[in-house]
Amino acid sequence: MSHRTAGVSRRTVTKAAATAGLTALFGAGAATARAATRLGPRTLDVSVSSAALGRTAPVRLILPSGFDTQPGRTYPVLYLLHGAHDDYTSWTRETDVEAITEGRDLIVAMPDAGPTGIPTAWRSGPDYETFQLTEVPALLARQYRASGVRAVAGVSTGGYGAMAHAARHPGVFAAAASYSGILDTTAPGVPPIVDAIVARENLLPPTLWGNPVLNLLTWREHNPRARAAGLRGTALYVSSGSGVAGGSGDWLPEALESALWPSAHGFTDTLALLRIPVTTHYYAGGGHSWAYWKREFTASWPMLARALGVPE
Repeated sequence: MSHRTAGVSRRTVTKAAATAGLTALFGAGAATARAATRLGPRTLDVSVSSAALGRTAPVRLILPSGFDTQPGRTYPVLYLLHGAHDDYTSWTRETDVEAITEGRDLIVAMPDAGPTGIPTAWRSGPDYETFQLTEVPALLARQYRASGVRAVAGVSTGGYGAMAHAARHPGVFAAAASYSGILDTTAPGVPPIVDAIVARENLLPPTLWGNPVLNLLTWREHNPRARAAGLRGTALYVSSGSGVAGGSGDWLPEALESALWPSAHGFTDTLALLRIPVTTHYYAGGGHSWAYWKREFTASWPMLARALGVPE
């Protein structure tokens, strides 16, 4: 187990703010909020009309406590991405993110990523990357006073999304965290896992990135490990369990965690070769489940908070 913490430079934060500002300016007409349903004092679901998806998609928001009383203030945004076969409600259902962020001046945004939870531009299908990186930020800047400072974290396929988004769009996120993420999509044994995730939702695997052999360049283009150089200057947190070896006895999530263990190590090994700092937590046992992800989110929270400029 190794622990190395990366700082966030003022240059990175400034670049993130500038990037988000341009996104808000040029992407302003791409998505509109059709309806908002208040779920609690700070939590609401927003229905977004998305050109990138060709449909209306939900985003769950947690607003700062003083949002209504400080109309001139802008806020950094923490994006939380859900995993496969789940949805945008999972973070508030499975974690205490509402309590953790109570009294802190930030917006938490939990956008939809579809049934597979793979937030990417599909080869033959919706473009969740544009939805999450252009349309939702533009909406938040326009209607919810979001600033350009952002961090992103995700579980499983959402962990893939967190690192892929940050790597493919350098400087947009001040920090990125992955909990049991798929971080090397072309590693041995990983393409069949990705294809199985897609197939489980009754979708054709080639509609994602094409054939992993014939369309290898497309797979690499969307592979966090292959795009790792883009993460320089971003504060990073990666956690993963060894699964079956020393696990808890629930064989299926343990087996999946074991299968992704080499992928995570390959990703962080590449970061080491590039001399890009990352905080890692590799632990014995564990499974591909919220019991571990909730703990890892809590452990990574100080890094995310520092990147967002809010109290830990």
